[in-house]
Amino acid sequence: MPKRRKKHLPAMITGILAVFFVAVGVVACHRLTLTETPTKPAVDEHRVFIKRIAPYAQEMQQQYSVMASITLAQAILESNWGQSTLASDYHNLFGVKGTDPNTSRELATKEYVNGKWITVKARFRVYANDEASIKDHALLLVYGTKWNAHLYDPVRQATDYQTAAKALQTAGYATDPTYADKLIQIIETYNLTQYDQ
Repeated sequence: MPKRRKKHLPAMITGILAVFFVAVGVVACHRLTLTETPTKPAVDEHRVFIKRIAPYAQEMQQQYSVMASITLAQAILESNWGQSTLASDYHNLFGVKGTDPNTSRELATKEYVNGKWITVKARFRVYANDEASIKDHALLLVYGTKWNAHLYDPVRQATDYQTAAKALQTAGYATDPTYADKLIQIIETYNLTQYDQ
């Protein structure tokens, strides 16, 4: 019996080491994936998305004084470059909620509540196209909410994107405590101020 154990011991050690190195390799690969910069196709898709909606964002800036850079950054962040289910299926680029069952859909969403992220169900507006979503977003910032018509006035009155982004967070547009920072980072990374009039 002792001879059999000695015979299997090297095989067992080799097997354990093989599993260990495969696991380390997987972790290393995963870590690389998380820190890599976007691939060229992803960067190209981002440019296409920006170029597609930028003209209408600029039009909304002319009509309603909502900075195009803010509109673009919010659309990018809220819709994950137009790839979220809400954006791709229902043209809702800004996570605008709704109440009418005929013009909204109930979907799962993440909200930051009491210091942690939770998943909840909420109703979101459905639009015929992206332009309708962009216009509705601009009108929301112009007319505010039912409980506060002037809620987003500081966003439109801002003279720079940093102030506008912080005003959106202060107004409670999103529950994410880092919402303004994310918008600012997107604007700076993709030079979205070039679309401001």
